[in-house]
Amino acid sequence: MTSDAVALCVDAGTTVIKAVVFDAGGRELVVTRRDTAVAHPTRERSEQDMGEVWDAVVATVREAVQRVDRPVRLIAFTAQGDGAWLVDAAGRPVRPAVLWNDGRAADIVASWRSEGVLDEAFRTNASLTNAGLPNAVLRVLDVEEPDVLDRAAAVLTCGSWLLLRLTGVLGIDTSEASAPWLDIGKGAYSDALVALYGLEHRRDLLPPLIPDSDRVHPLSADAAAQLGIPAGTPVVIAPFDVAATAVGSGATDPGQATSVLGTTLCTETVITRPDTAGEPSGLTLALGRPERLLRVFPTLAGTGVIDWAVALLGLPGPAVLSDLAAQAPPGADGLRMLPYLSPAGERAPFLDAAASGLLTGATFAHGRDHVARAVLEGLAHVIRDCLTAVRSGSAGPTETAAPTDLRLCGGGTASPLWCQLIADVTGVDAVCTEDTQTGAKGALLTALAALGDYADVSAAAAALVRERHRFVPDSTVQDLYDAEHAEFLATRALAAQRWAHWRAARPGALHV
Repeated sequence: MTSDAVALCVDAGTTVIKAVVFDAGGRELVVTRRDTAVAHPTRERSEQDMGEVWDAVVATVREAVQRVDRPVRLIAFTAQGDGAWLVDAAGRPVRPAVLWNDGRAADIVASWRSEGVLDEAFRTNASLTNAGLPNAVLRVLDVEEPDVLDRAAAVLTCGSWLLLRLTGVLGIDTSEASAPWLDIGKGAYSDALVALYGLEHRRDLLPPLIPDSDRVHPLSADAAAQLGIPAGTPVVIAPFDVAATAVGSGATDPGQATSVLGTTLCTETVITRPDTAGEPSGLTLALGRPERLLRVFPTLAGTGVIDWAVALLGLPGPAVLSDLAAQAPPGADGLRMLPYLSPAGERAPFLDAAASGLLTGATFAHGRDHVARAVLEGLAHVIRDCLTAVRSGSAGPTETAAPTDLRLCGGGTASPLWCQLIADVTGVDAVCTEDTQTGAKGALLTALAALGDYADVSAAAAALVRERHRFVPDSTVQDLYDAEHAEFLATRALAAQRWAHWRAARPGALHV
C-alpha cells in the first residue's frame, strides 16, 4: 500500500463486530466496536438477526473511516463460521441466523453418531460434525420449518452473508464450506456426504465455492453509500475467523500452530494432507492453497473456566487469579483439574456431551493458590491434548513430532504465567505477537496476498507479523508435566465411565 492509504479489516464475531484500520506496515491504527445481540428462543437455541449484524458492520466501518480520515485502499473481512444463515433468491434473510453454538440439533448428531454417520462422514470430510454445523441445523429445520427451507435459495455463513451485502456476490469460502460439505482431499462439494446427511433434496441450498484465486470483488454502489467508501474499492473475503486468526498469528506453514485463549481454547495446526483413518475428532479446513489444511480443535473449555474460578475464589479478576497461581509450585502439589465445565460437555479433541469437570488429589494442605494453579495447568493440558490429536490422528497419549512453535492470541495472553505454563506443559515455544486483533490481521494478510502485494500469505506473514514475546519451555519441569499429562489422560478415561451417569442424574441437564 502507499504510505497514506490504509486497509480496513472487519472481524465479525458472535457478540462483537470490530473494524480495524491498518497502515502500510500492517500496524493497527484504529479499532472500532459494536456489540451484537444473540437471541435464545429456548435454552438450547442461539440466533441472530442478520440485518442487525449488517447494521453493526456498517456502523463500525463508518466510524473507523471517519476517525482515520485517510484513503481506504481495500476492505477485507473475516467472520464467525458454521450455523445456517438462510437467504432467498433476492438475497434477503428468510429467518434469523442459526448460530454455531446452537444446540437444537443435538438429537440429530446423537443419532448420527449411533448409526455410524459421523464416522463414515469423517473418512471423506476429516471433520467431526457437532450440533452447530449447517448439515445438522438443516436436518432439524427440514422437520421443524420446511416452509422456510422451501423459500430459501442458499444457506450461508456470517462471512458469506457479508460478502453478499458488500459485493452482491453469492458464494462461500472453502474454509467455511469444509465442515461438513467438502471431500477434503479434493476440495470440492461431496454429493455423497449430502446424501449421507439425508439432505439430497436440499442440495441446491449450497452456494458456489469461492477458491483462493477469486477472493477479490468490487464494493457495490449500495454498500459504498452505506459505508462511506468509494464504490469499486476491492473487497476481499478471508477464511472464517478461526482460520484467519491462525494466519494473523503467523501460523501459515505446515507444523506451525496457534491456540486462541478465549471463550474456547481453539488450537489449530497447519498440515499438508488430511488424516481420515483415526478416531473422528476436530475439524479440518481447506485454506485455498495447495497442500495447506488447518486441523482445528475448538474446545468448549476456555477462559470461562477462569471466570468460574475467579468467582468461586472470590477474586476481583483473572489477573489476581494468575498472581495467586504463581504462589503455588509446578504441579500444584498434586492437585489436578479436568476443566470440562461447559453444560454442553466437550467437543474437541473428543466428543462427549456428558463430560464434566473434576478436581482430584485434594487434601487439607491445598489452598486457593493451588486451585488457581490447577485451573491454569488443566487448561494447558487441554491444549497439549489437542496438539497430540493432530499428531496422532486422535485424542490420546501417542505423540510423534511436535509443532515448530505455538502462537498464542486472545484475552488469555494477558497472563504471562499462563503463557509460560502452556509452553512448559506442551514442551513447545509459545509466541505472542504485537497484534491485538489477530483475526483482522489474518484478513489483512489474505487481502495483501490476493491483491499481489506478496506471493502468498506466508510471505505476507513473514513481513508483517512481529513477535512480541517468546516463552521457552522450562526443561527443569518437563518430566513433571509429562507425568502430569499422563495422569490427566488417565483420570479423564476413568471419569468418562461415569459422566453419562452423572449427567443423567442431574435434573434439567443440557445435552448439546
